[in-house]
Amino acid sequence: MSFCKNCGNKLDEKAVICPKCGMSVQTKEALLDGDNAAMRMLLPVGRSGLAIAAGYVGLLSLVPFVGIIAILLGVFALRDIKAHPEKHGAGRAWFGIIMGGVFSLLYFLMIS
Repeated sequence: MSFCKNCGNKLDEKAVICPKCGMSVQTKEALLDGDNAAMRMLLPVGRSGLAIAAGYVGLLSLVPFVGIIAILLGVFALRDIKAHPEKHGAGRAWFGIIMGGVFSLLYFLMIS
């Protein structure tokens, strides 16, 4: 039986994330091996929730004024990642910032 290093919760032997706090319970090397890499692509393990939101809102930034939200979420996500180095997702945050900026600029050029 093992315990979460973050919250001390008792963990199942096959646990990948702690069910109590959501922290990854495997080492970085273990996550990069075999099937775990595929699971990392499917599940937002260790990623900033703000970065995930910024990426999805960046995709929707074709809708007027949604791009501004994508920019804000991306900036907040980068601040969150900087404050918590164990979190990932800077690429998604930058995607939200760039897509939000491009489509907001195009929208404002069209209406002026």
